[in-house]
Amino acid sequence: MSDLFASAPAVPLAEALRPATIDEVVGQRHLLGPGKPLRLAFEARKPHSLILWGPPGVGKTTIARLMADAFDAEFVALSAVFSGVKDIREAVAHAEALRAHGRSTILFIDEVHRFNKAQQDAFLPFVESGLLTLVGATTENPSFEVNSALLSRASVYVLYALSEAEMGELFDRAAAQALPHLAFDAAARDRLIGQADGDARRLINLLEQVNTAAQTAGIAQVDGDFIDSTLAQSLRRFDKDGDAFYDQISALHKSVRGSNPDAALYWFYRMLDGGADPRYLARRIVRMAWEDIGLADPRAAQLAGEAAATYERLGSPEGELALAQAVIYLAVAAKSNAGYVAYNAARAFIAKDGTRPVPLHLRNAPTRLMKSLDYGKDYRYAHDEAGGYAAGENYFPDGMPRVDWYRPVERGLEIKIGEKLAQLRELDRQAKAEKE
Repeated sequence: MSDLFASAPAVPLAEALRPATIDEVVGQRHLLGPGKPLRLAFEARKPHSLILWGPPGVGKTTIARLMADAFDAEFVALSAVFSGVKDIREAVAHAEALRAHGRSTILFIDEVHRFNKAQQDAFLPFVESGLLTLVGATTENPSFEVNSALLSRASVYVLYALSEAEMGELFDRAAAQALPHLAFDAAARDRLIGQADGDARRLINLLEQVNTAAQTAGIAQVDGDFIDSTLAQSLRRFDKDGDAFYDQISALHKSVRGSNPDAALYWFYRMLDGGADPRYLARRIVRMAWEDIGLADPRAAQLAGEAAATYERLGSPEGELALAQAVIYLAVAAKSNAGYVAYNAARAFIAKDGTRPVPLHLRNAPTRLMKSLDYGKDYRYAHDEAGGYAAGENYFPDGMPRVDWYRPVERGLEIKIGEKLAQLRELDRQAKAEKE
């Protein structure tokens, strides 16, 4: 009987395929290609603190490890999820011991954005002194998540999800080097690359799963049907609290504002496919109706509200159709941000203006005392005036400068609104001229 513990455990596929040089790294040519910033840093053999910002599985950890190898430095890795100030102090002590023997240290902190301010401040002095070369990896915008003091001492490099061609290159390399016993047809290759969604780590994990399933099934030919039956449908790259979330909602909003219904539908369903809460999308759709369409087409806000109510009544997936149709309508509707601009202008004015009293003629006078104090005196009841409009009447506080916040655009219903306001202003002008 063989001893199960006599042989070493199999090396994970991701580790077996980890690049040994920057030339073996798939993707990130804008940083690692000839003459590009990180390649120049490698060639100069002068380490500097940096932050690698990008989605999961694009090579952040790999680049950090290669830096340590290239600079002959000790590689100390911490995870911000599991580490605290105590771990940072231990890393510092280790670095000081190594420096005494002439060896430098690269401190790699995964998910550095999860460290709070106190934790980030704990290693800042040692980065400043040069004891540690910091390499931080983050999936979140470092502008918001990393202390400004630390950010000013580290270069930020943006990494991108791998393209379909780059994922294909990685697939072919992995299949040839680690899975020569399996033959993948074009459909299987396409499905695996599609499910990986630009994430190299996910692609390698999927290949490991397929390898295990193929061995269990006793097959050497892997086709698209086998992939469909073996692997669970994975979600797209999406973080409900991260940059991907806000980037995609921004793309949806801008597609609606740009009157492109197809692009709007694309981003809408991308977010649903990635796990976004349809109720959140419903709220944003209603907001779009008021912000970017407004009075140019009041039906947009009504339809958006009804779509949100439909989702609340029906739930998923039936209610999602109502939201999708609202997105289409908003995209093709006449656009106006005149109301939105006017609202913000009024808010800004009042925020910095003093507390102006209500003019007496605009005050209500339900009591005898109020009437004796001239509350409501000289107020002109608009319904009793010609055309239902009290031409020349002032509705602002006395002494307030003239404002012109609401300016209708020449689109949709606001064309008519603009014409009406122009007529009323002409009546005001005439009334003022008569008084003079």
